[in-house]
Amino acid sequence: MLIKYLHKFFTAPTANKSSPRMIFWLSLSLTFAAIYSILGLKRAFSGEYVVQDDARQHVFWMRRFLDADLFPNDLIANYFQSIAPLGYRIVYQIGAFVGIDPLVLSKLLPLVLGLLTTIYCFGVCVQLLPVPITGFIGALLLNQNLWMQDGLISATPKAFLYPLFLAFLYYLLRRSLIPCLVAIALLGLFYPSLIFVCAGILILQLCRLDKYRLHLSPNREDYLFCAAGLGVAILVLLPYALNSSEFGPVITAAEARRLPEFLLEGRASFFNDQNPWEFWFNASRSGIRLPSALMPPLVYAGFLLPILLCYPSRFPLSKRVSAGVIILPQLILASLAMFFTAHALLFKLHLPSRYTQHSLRIVMVTAAAIALTLLLDAIFARIKHIQKTSRVTPPLKRGVGGIASCLLLISTLIFYPITLKSFIWTGYVIGEVPELYKFFQQQPKDILIASLADEVNNLPTFSQRSILVGREYAIPYHQGYYQKFRQRTIELIQAQYSQDLTDVKQLIDKYKIDFWLLDKNAFTPSYILSDLWISQYQTLATEAYTQMQQGNLPALSKITERCSIFATKNLVVLKVDCIKN
Repeated sequence: MLIKYLHKFFTAPTANKSSPRMIFWLSLSLTFAAIYSILGLKRAFSGEYVVQDDARQHVFWMRRFLDADLFPNDLIANYFQSIAPLGYRIVYQIGAFVGIDPLVLSKLLPLVLGLLTTIYCFGVCVQLLPVPITGFIGALLLNQNLWMQDGLISATPKAFLYPLFLAFLYYLLRRSLIPCLVAIALLGLFYPSLIFVCAGILILQLCRLDKYRLHLSPNREDYLFCAAGLGVAILVLLPYALNSSEFGPVITAAEARRLPEFLLEGRASFFNDQNPWEFWFNASRSGIRLPSALMPPLVYAGFLLPILLCYPSRFPLSKRVSAGVIILPQLILASLAMFFTAHALLFKLHLPSRYTQHSLRIVMVTAAAIALTLLLDAIFARIKHIQKTSRVTPPLKRGVGGIASCLLLISTLIFYPITLKSFIWTGYVIGEVPELYKFFQQQPKDILIASLADEVNNLPTFSQRSILVGREYAIPYHQGYYQKFRQRTIELIQAQYSQDLTDVKQLIDKYKIDFWLLDKNAFTPSYILSDLWISQYQTLATEAYTQMQQGNLPALSKITERCSIFATKNLVVLKVDCIKN
């Protein structure tokens, strides 16, 4: 009797979307999503100067929504504002309109996006197999996957794609045309790259495979969905295609190969001729990002799904798997097609990994959720069969295996994150020199700070002041931006390590620099060797290193103490008027 009840509670199908079991498992899914988000919020608000790593690029400039005088004529702020998708900008602009600081909003959004992602992931899984626990398993696995990486927590455009792309899949499976079109449109406003994957899925919906023969769908509804979806996709992508950016053109593959930024250890490391496996499968920019899709380990069960579906007699619940499950291989095909297209047209469609890393996560957690449900149901069915046929062992003992299997699965699902050293993984950067941030906050809003120190990357976010350059902002994909940025960096390295103070003065006059921030170890050979960004400019780094090894210190080092107006920890701020005079 106990096994029968457990079998029904855990794996019995239900078509009633508002049944108590459906509500229970959805509520449990949302509970875990909320718990993970709250753990993230706890870290986000653990101090005054805390920011997510990617938000340093994509959120700092939005303080302009609160104060239009910030970052005047700022190359870096103007560039990141220009590449921000429209929908993403609007969300933060609305937040600023009602008085929410963009940095605060970036910490709150993962909670909302995580709950929406959970709802739609649950819905997609239940559409494919109408068993509530399938939705729970899929939603929990996806949440764990996302909180083991920095996509959702960043509140940058890639965080919005999960609820929107899952909404597209959900409404496509339900054949709800208008909501599906709305999801496509919104996805285009937040993360336009995946619109191409949506278009690929819609086109593949027209194909049918029958006895190893490919033919077109006889269903008119498929053509309606495809035509309408492609129409919306084209309308959404048209402004991106027609818009001529002031920071264009996009760098070509040949030009990128000549820049150290794209080689191993570079700021935008891409090419790796030494390790093809790493290049095609693992790398964060060039690869399909297979490792990121295979977390947590239970998602490996997704590989079993095609096998389980071939044996309906042993896995009877497989008969209830919807024909819509074909959308999973269609999603893989569409993603891989765009992945290889992006490689063929390198950088014109931005990074190839964008087209696979997100969709593969969704495919794997969905397939794993269905496979684990089929396995659990088969275990219960087998025990019930043994109970009916065996007259030796007491019924309760004969049910121990099923109960143990169920408890093991649920326990592994729920408690696996406890075994990890860093869960939740947030990628938060904690500002360690608040005195420095407050010092610059007290300066005029139109100042410009020059520095090669790592701490300069935090100043736009924590001090709301412009910087000349910073490694965090060295994004080399648009030549109109990066040629200027790279030239600034070269000139700054040359000036900081020059034997002639005239070079420093010329740089100050050229860019109207107001403050120079130095690491106190900047004029030691070991600093040059350990700094990956300076080392990227090999000729300049070698020259500076050689000069200091020979005892020839840069001119700027000789007036550091005299021109210092602020010092803290390992940093010192120089006033440029002192340098010039």
